[in-house]
Amino acid sequence: MSKLANLTWHEAAVTKHDRRTRNKHGSCVLWFTGLSGSGKSSIANALSSELYQKGVREYVLDGDNIRQGLNRDLGFSDHDRTENIRRIGEVAKLFVDSGAIVTTAFISPFRSDRNQARALFEEGEFIEVFVDCPLEECERRDPKQLYAKVRRGEINDFTGIHSPYEAPEQPVITIRSQFLTVNEAVEEIIQYLQEKDIL
Repeated sequence: MSKLANLTWHEAAVTKHDRRTRNKHGSCVLWFTGLSGSGKSSIANALSSELYQKGVREYVLDGDNIRQGLNRDLGFSDHDRTENIRRIGEVAKLFVDSGAIVTTAFISPFRSDRNQARALFEEGEFIEVFVDCPLEECERRDPKQLYAKVRRGEINDFTGIHSPYEAPEQPVITIRSQFLTVNEAVEEIIQYLQEKDIL
């Protein structure tokens, strides 16, 4: 018997549409994906700050932060990476339902996992943002000194070196962070949200 056999979905009295109307803006997930060091967290947090200043209900789900709480039981095997992204997709869906704009800053290396997350959302709610930066540049930046630890043999299963990163084939937004400042990247994303009447 399915684990869900005795469960019934309870319809909420306040709907996503109600919350969006009250907030005076749409809700969506901006799913940042890219190599470690590409700039995902920096851009996501700068965007968060800009949205907050505009009075937008927003939140950032950051990879390292989530792994210290909700997903602290997960490692970095392919199976655990997939479960990590599955959980984040479900959490992001709750934020979108709450009427917020949520940004997720996760490497999320596998296309199949990102597609599984995308399938949770209605049309236009899942905005894949590819922070495109060459491995060499990410390693040069190395803001968390992770690449240095990899080269010393202190970290295994590291995406881009030991484990593959599958770049998006048709991202909604591509940010070439090697050539853009964080503020320029934020402006590009804000413009997209305005064009789509999310803001």
